[in-house]
Amino acid sequence: MVKPIISVRDITKVYETKTGGLFKKKTNRKVRALHNLSFDVQDGEMIGLLGPNGAGKTTLIKILTLLLLPSGGTFVINNIPGDLKFESKIKASIGAMLMGERGLYWKLTGRENLEYFCSLYHIPRSTVKDRTKYLIDLLDLSSIADRHVETYSSGQKMKFAFLRSLVSDPPILILDEPTIAMDVQGARDLRQIIKKLHEENSKTILYSTHIMTEVEELANRAVIIDSGELVAYDTVENLKQSLEQDESITVEGIFPDKSFLPKLEALPEIKHVAYTQSSEIGGNDKITAIVTDSRKSMSNILKVLQQTDSRISYIYPKEITLEDVFIARTGHSLSAESEQVTTL
Repeated sequence: MVKPIISVRDITKVYETKTGGLFKKKTNRKVRALHNLSFDVQDGEMIGLLGPNGAGKTTLIKILTLLLLPSGGTFVINNIPGDLKFESKIKASIGAMLMGERGLYWKLTGRENLEYFCSLYHIPRSTVKDRTKYLIDLLDLSSIADRHVETYSSGQKMKFAFLRSLVSDPPILILDEPTIAMDVQGARDLRQIIKKLHEENSKTILYSTHIMTEVEELANRAVIIDSGELVAYDTVENLKQSLEQDESITVEGIFPDKSFLPKLEALPEIKHVAYTQSSEIGGNDKITAIVTDSRKSMSNILKVLQQTDSRISYIYPKEITLEDVFIARTGHSLSAESEQVTTL
């Protein structure tokens, strides 16, 4: 049997924090960010690491890149044990992009940053300029490459952070929310480049995101986590087929009174229901229901909501997605903040 290129076994991470203040006794509290997480990534595979904000995705990626030590469990990358003794070997095998705009020197230009990281990876000096030009052209960034990074927009910084992960042409890419600060077109362009690198260069890619559609577009398999625990691990198609007997309904509108939720949950044709509050002022909130009969359910959902102060903008059936799989297994949506597991 072929060994996976990334193997994660029972990874656990517990943070110790202190609570209390001037007039309260300080007490120790343990917050469990990851709990017994296990999965494999095969050579040349693109796998989606999917979960809401706070689920533990970034903690896991920091562990896999040796920026953080686990409290328990083990991992292997490219046949190299995940141990600080082998830090240089592991870092030679991976290109990592952490969430946010860290990892670039803001007083240097984008081009100077890439040239500097080429030197750190011992890229032959004779090829540095060609390598840097290739990377800049990959995302069509030549017009801003000679400006200081501090003048870039958040999306432009993220693009150069992505290029930094490609400097050494590593066999494995570990990407943490790579499109989070980009506009729609910029995010689409980056996803196309990532897809091309995977298909044409056989890159192994662990793609972390809270955006369900990105995983459906790019990945063959998905690792779904919530509150630091594994929720699902399978091909995207198999996960969606696990709800093949069900249908999904979305209701958009303003729902000031949440008393309707128990009433919806009590409807016999509704199996799961999740409410997501809009993050935008004046934006529509969303109700997602996994049901056995969409026509009957829409009628009954409207009857329940009409008994409240709700203002309904839209109600419509839709195809089953990974969002529905997540709701069915956790009881809440991917848009909701994940709750960390706390132990005393």
